[in-house]
Amino acid sequence: MDLLNEVKVIDLSELFKIFGDSTRIKIINVLLYEELCVSDISKKINVSQSAVSHQLRILKSSKLVKYRKDANLIYYSLADDHVKEIFELGCEHINEV
Repeated sequence: MDLLNEVKVIDLSELFKIFGDSTRIKIINVLLYEELCVSDISKKINVSQSAVSHQLRILKSSKLVKYRKDANLIYYSLADDHVKEIFELGCEHINEV
């Protein structure tokens, strides 16, 4: 087994920190199923639009979420299948009895 070097340890630690916020988890959860704009995310998770926008900035900077512009709206989705897999593995783990 190869041990991670210090840079990889820090990077992985930072990745898992991103999953340590309940609002970010709610956002990832709704984005598992569809691409949404901030107002739709806000309504679905019952969190203010400003709070959603703040957390989306963090998720974007961590490369967990991507966006596309359509006229005046910005739609968000998960960056790739790895994000979905990490989320689903976490759900499987907490559901084990």
